[in-house]
Parts: sequence; C-alpha cells; structure tokens
Amino acid sequence: MKKWIGLGIAGLVIIFFLFANQSGNVPLKAVEIEEYEGEKLGSIEDFRENSIKGPQYIDIETYQLEITGLVDTPLSLSYEEVLKKPIYEKVVQLNCVEGWSVRLLWEGVLMEDLIQDAAPMEDATHVIFYAVDGYATSIPLETILERKMLLAYKMNDTVLRPDRGFPFQLVAEDKLGYKWIKWVEKIVLSDQSDFRGYWEKRGYDNTADIGTPEGPWEDPGKVKD
Repeated sequence: MKKWIGLGIAGLVIIFFLFANQSGNVPLKAVEIEEYEGEKLGSIEDFRENSIKGPQYIDIETYQLEITGLVDTPLSLSYEEVLKKPIYEKVVQLNCVEGWSVRLLWEGVLMEDLIQDAAPMEDATHVIFYAVDGYATSIPLETILERKMLLAYKMNDTVLRPDRGFPFQLVAEDKLGYKWIKWVEKIVLSDQSDFRGYWEKRGYDNTADIGTPEGPWEDPGKVKD
C-alpha cells in the first residue's frame, strides 16, 4: 500500500512540473542576503505596508520611466534601458516617521546619470517624483547630486517586489521615509521650490531631514560588477 501511495505522489509531482513547464519556469521565492561585507542587514519583511493605495502591479512590458520638465532632452526609458546604466550598490538605512527603521543593501542606478542624460536646464533646482498610484514628492536637485542618490531596483540582492516598489524606488539617503517614493514612473526637473507632495501637503516637513548627514558624499557606493 505504501509503495502505491509513494508512486502516486511521485506521479503528481511529475504532472505538476510538466504543466508548469508549459507556461515557463516554476517560480521560486527570491532569497535575500542577510549580511553584506560583514554587516548584518535588515530584512525586506521589516517594512510596513503604508502606501496610499496599496501595492501596485506594473506591467513591465509597457512600463516607461519619463524624465521631463526643465530639460533639453526629455527621455522615456524602458526598464531594460534604465538598467543599462552602471549599477551601484550601497547599504543605506530608511527611517520612517512611524518610528521604525531598516538598513538594507540597495542596488540601482545613480539619479545623477539619468539627470545628466536628460540635460537639465540652468534654472532647474528641484526634482519632482511621481508614482503610478498618484503619490508625489520632491527633493532639491543639489541634494540628489550631493547625496549620490540611487534609483533602486533591488534590495538585499533581490529584485523589488510589487509591495516594495517594483520596478523602481528612490533611495532618498538622509531623508525620512516619505521621500523614498516607490513605483516611480515620472521624474520632472523643476524650478518649483515650493512644490508639496502627498504628505507634505498634509503638514509633513518638506525637507524631511533625519539629522546630521552621514557623509562624505563623494562615494556613490560600490559599482556592481
């Protein structure tokens, strides 16, 4: 009897893989790293879901990242085109106004590289970010360049999940969590120093500084091979 039960289970496993392979590879859960260069990291699971409309699910085949506004060369880039830029990795801590924090390894492209490709005009002083769920926030251009901020596509060596901002999240180093916009779809170079994003319109401080900058900022992080 046990023999037949064993054969039955084996048969079901084989059938599962045969059907799975008809539509592609069997998906497996991503495995995140727990340590980077000797430093213990936080986990993707340490985040709280506090977005304004819940996780967003992006069709990567039609996704375009727009870079526009006060630029000489407006851009519309696919996911793959963005990731053709040099990829950097850097451990940065996110601090939320709700009182929790998490320190992770982030991987992505330099905002500076994207902005330079769009050729910002001289009167561009701020960068406004828009997400697919309607969220928005802004950061001074000088701060983005000084902090060597990343537009991340990975955390802890795993591609961002939908609830963590796939395809791109801003790593707004030295800023509180509401500046770390997820699901970024548009980047606008602007001269609007008084622009207020979603939470800033509701009374949150527009600078969102977390205190003394860690600095120095010359090093944008380690270039990933």
